[in-house]
Order: sequence, then C-alpha cells, then structure tokens
Amino acid sequence: MHLQFVAVNPRRSRHWVIGDVHGCYQPLRNLLDTLPPNDHLVFCGDLINRGEAIHATMDLVWDLFQAGRATWLRGNHEQDLIDALENQALALSQENLSLHATYAQLGDSSARHWLPRLQQLPLVYRGDGWCATHAGFNAAGQPDLSIRDPFWESYDGRFGLVVVGHTPRPQVQRLGSIVLIDTGAVYGGFLSAYCPETGAIVQVEGAATDAVRAGAAIPC
Repeated sequence: MHLQFVAVNPRRSRHWVIGDVHGCYQPLRNLLDTLPPNDHLVFCGDLINRGEAIHATMDLVWDLFQAGRATWLRGNHEQDLIDALENQALALSQENLSLHATYAQLGDSSARHWLPRLQQLPLVYRGDGWCATHAGFNAAGQPDLSIRDPFWESYDGRFGLVVVGHTPRPQVQRLGSIVLIDTGAVYGGFLSAYCPETGAIVQVEGAATDAVRAGAAIPC
C-alpha cells in the first residue's frame, strides 16, 4: 500500500468535503453547480464502484484536481482496485477483476492507466482545526479506510473535527467531533457537501439503479 501521501490545506477561503460519490456523475455535476466556484473541494474517497458513470466521474474529479480546485482522498474502494492491479497474482485473474465495477467499466488498459494516479491519492486532508479522511483513524492514530464503530466510540479529539464518509446515513450526522457525510447518493439518497469552516450543508438528490439497489445490503 502507498500510504505516504497527506494533502495540505491550500490557500482557499473555505472547503467543502463531499461524501461518497460512487460513480453518480450527474448528481456530482448538480452539486458542483451549486457550490461556490472558488472554494476548495475535498472528496472523501469512494468516487468509484457501484454507479453507472464511474469513468466520467473519475475524469471530472481528476480535472478538478489538476486545476488545483480539489483534493481526492483514497477510500476503501480505490484501495481495493489498487491492490488488485498491483498484485500480479490477482491481476492475472480476469474473473477476480471483473467483479470490480470500475475495472469492468474502464477496461483493462484504462484501469492500468489510472493506477499511478490512484496510487497518488492521499489518505488525509488537514485543514485549520479539522481534517477529512475516508472512514476514520485506528487506535494508533493512523488512517483506517474501513473502520466504523471503534473510531466513533473512542476518538479523543486529537485531530480536531474529523469529517468522514464510508457509512451511509439518511442525513449528515455529527457524533461529538466526528461528522458523517455519506448520505447514500448511489442508493437513492443525497450527495452531500459539508463546510467545516461554517457547518453549512449542501445536498442534491442522488441516483440509484436496480443493479445498485440489489447490492445495497453491503453499504461500504
């Protein structure tokens, strides 16, 4: 795993941390049209998998990153694809990779073209008195892309306010110094953005498909 990257707060007036997009391209476009154009966007990971427009979503956010307007954090779904493409034993198994929706939509050549980009994705974005990461931190204070209850129950505030996605909720929820912003866009909920400087929330309707609903029993 490539864990050495940590994003640093650029000189922007405000930030908007965006929950799990999961290939919901049009809701993302709608959200971006609503947010202030000069604020910095922090995508909380899991841009990929599940949705129907994964490639377009990746291209859009990568363009925002290259323009200096956005930071794309690594989620567990990005990490799963990285691991599969890096592990030659797994990479040789087309059946294994075909189970990954992003690989299936991109195709082998494009997926491997994306690998060095995905390897650059940071695990944490640090702001002034707050930070964002995909799911939380473990007991050692390291980013953990799959943690849930152990982080919510034991966080001691050492990193300030922590904004996370990963676990879908009906609405943005605050648990002490933790803000949960994944509101299940790909399951027919909302795509949400949270401003840590002001506490403001902006939401647009998400998009669900029958195929996504069929897999809704595993929300991660």
